[in-house]
Amino acid sequence: MNNQVMVYLLVEIVLFFMLIIALFIVVEMIIKWDFSSFRHSQFILEKKAYLVSTILLFVFIAKFFISIYFVFTIDALSVLLPGAMCAAGVISANDYGMWLLLLKLVILFFLLLWMAVNRFDMEAKDYPLFRFKQWIFVVIFILVSIEMYLDISYFTNINIRVPVSCCSSLYGQLEGSNPLPFGLDIKRLLILFYASYIILIFSLWLKQRVASIILSMLFVYIAYYSVVYFFGTYIYQLPTHKCPFCMMQKEYYFVGYLVWGSLFMGVFQSIIASFLSLFTKRNMIHDEKRAIILISIFVIVCSAYVVFYYMKNGVLL
Repeated sequence: MNNQVMVYLLVEIVLFFMLIIALFIVVEMIIKWDFSSFRHSQFILEKKAYLVSTILLFVFIAKFFISIYFVFTIDALSVLLPGAMCAAGVISANDYGMWLLLLKLVILFFLLLWMAVNRFDMEAKDYPLFRFKQWIFVVIFILVSIEMYLDISYFTNINIRVPVSCCSSLYGQLEGSNPLPFGLDIKRLLILFYASYIILIFSLWLKQRVASIILSMLFVYIAYYSVVYFFGTYIYQLPTHKCPFCMMQKEYYFVGYLVWGSLFMGVFQSIIASFLSLFTKRNMIHDEKRAIILISIFVIVCSAYVVFYYMKNGVLL
């Protein structure tokens, strides 16, 4: 337990207790909410609803930055674990790490979904999605509770005396094996990467909601492997260096935060905008444009590293 870990856990605990306070209010609203009522108690509930909205907004902002700080923290711990060279070794130090990291992404998705639903609900006159968004909050609280358990379990089960695998071992290609999905090679992976990107952008532009949701999930899956096994090697300028975490270090100007941040936030925006358009029958033009911009930033940044390397060296890795 070093200072960074203690700060991280302290912030997570504070956010968790804030959500506990909000949970009591949400349960009360689920049971007693009646928008058609003019009782004083209903007006009190409406004021409490604004309090919950404020808490959720604060929690989302805090969770976004604390997730970045989490990656920074585990990367800093790599100097304490034998064999670890970056966050990849630390996150795999026990069985809790990867589940915790994935859960953080899921929680951010549901927080974004809640805020999108809440914005739509507040713009309507009769709060049509009020109960729906309260149940989303219940899901968020359950996920954060699991996250709190994984946080404590993960950090208290890191053994600094036991060697861990470095990123080269974790993501390196073993002889005769193919780590890429669907049995693809790099060339076909890149074709699928750019094809899925173009089709996803067109589906968002043409408002094909179901297609956008499916393509978003496919794109984030293909994009992950494309970054780790192709684009990342140009960030490191080393064909054998395949790691999703090292690019977040200062030696690479922390570009990994931009790469992964634009990818996941763009895909989240795409799925949420398409889902709400289907659910509410309302155009989410600004959200779809935001998704297109974020996903395009991700593709441009990744592609730029390849182009600049080729322009500088005249060859590809």
